[in-house]
Amino acid sequence: MIINDNEIGIFSYYSGSPGTGGRIRQLVDDFAVEEITNRVETTNGKYLIAELTKRNWDTHRLMRELSRILRVSQDRFGWAGTKDKRALTKQRISIWDMSEEELSRVRLKDVELTPVGRSNKKISLGDLWGNRFKITIRDIALQVDETLDRVKNITRELENGVPDFFGVQRFGENRPVTHVVGEAIAKGNLKDAALTYIARPFPDESEDIRQARKYVQDTGDFKAGLNMYPLRLQFERAMMNYLIANPDDHAGAFRVLSPNLQKMFLHAYQSYVFNIILSRRIDAGLSINEAYDGDVVCFKNEVGMPDTSRLQKVNADNLDGINNLITKGRAFVTAPLIGYDTQFSEGGQGEIEREVIRELNIDTEGFKVPGMPEIASKGLRREIVLVVKPEFSVMEDEVNEGKTKVVLEFTLPKGSYATVVLREYMKGQAILS
Repeated sequence: MIINDNEIGIFSYYSGSPGTGGRIRQLVDDFAVEEITNRVETTNGKYLIAELTKRNWDTHRLMRELSRILRVSQDRFGWAGTKDKRALTKQRISIWDMSEEELSRVRLKDVELTPVGRSNKKISLGDLWGNRFKITIRDIALQVDETLDRVKNITRELENGVPDFFGVQRFGENRPVTHVVGEAIAKGNLKDAALTYIARPFPDESEDIRQARKYVQDTGDFKAGLNMYPLRLQFERAMMNYLIANPDDHAGAFRVLSPNLQKMFLHAYQSYVFNIILSRRIDAGLSINEAYDGDVVCFKNEVGMPDTSRLQKVNADNLDGINNLITKGRAFVTAPLIGYDTQFSEGGQGEIEREVIRELNIDTEGFKVPGMPEIASKGLRREIVLVVKPEFSVMEDEVNEGKTKVVLEFTLPKGSYATVVLREYMKGQAILS
């Protein structure tokens, strides 16, 4: 499937060198991700901690399946980050009041669960520092030498960082609808949000699923939809079941989903708006790793990651000092993730932010979500530059005769996306599957 970057608010490349082309995820193991955490587990505690290795599993669907097999609520599971589906991923999860013997009942294809200890602390997003990636780009229609030259040139251009856009995974790789649902939620249209998630068809879905979604979209007939939707569309079916019994409770329909998934819709819309703001900044000729009067910056924390809880406005008096810290990697320019208490920049940067809000007809009060206050977001800021130092190798592609492959290895902080790095190397639209 090909995702158009414009659909997720990305309008340009940061590097000017020609890309390699090619495609990612031809094989599931071509995209390998391992979490980096600072957790140290013990032998005691109410939570069982297990290392989860999965291939080609969506995180939320896997947690729902584990909940069913183990006969426990999804609320008893904790994890630090939602991992790519079409990938080989390794991360830790926590399960409340679970024994190793009970966990051993799980027998799922391409899923390994290995107990590593116990804890009195549930695993959550705060436990994630970053991710290690090993990614293979295949089917490159260039000779090895030319491919190597292009990779070297792009790496040199990106030495000071790439724009820290949100990647396609944030929005749904096969069905990029998450931010569209989030927009409807932020604008108070929970009915539209629910119907969009359940029934909006996408061209790359199978014909039977497209027809089923189109029928439900046109008729609102959820009873018929249950007969038409395959069992694997668990979330949509769960919401339809709820709405059959509670036709006007669209907030309740979303609440049948896990708390993490409920929050992802609004977060995806914030991410979409962030991408547009960052794209506009780049198009205006403003640097991503230099501050200007009116910018808002954050600072590096004790583990070397950007800490967006520590913000400072840039003015004429501190401009030189801030840029000195940016050069040393100790400060970072930020852009807003819009919420009901958003802190905007000043100057031209602030005007870009406000202009995007006006164009998208956003009322920031909508992020209080009166119908679902538990997912409300006051907003925050996010660094706009992603400093990455890839290691790479280039060789003949053993899967595609006569073609070349590139293997990239790098580490990213939590919340940053490997596909944002890959698009700079590949150019064009990355073929995801």
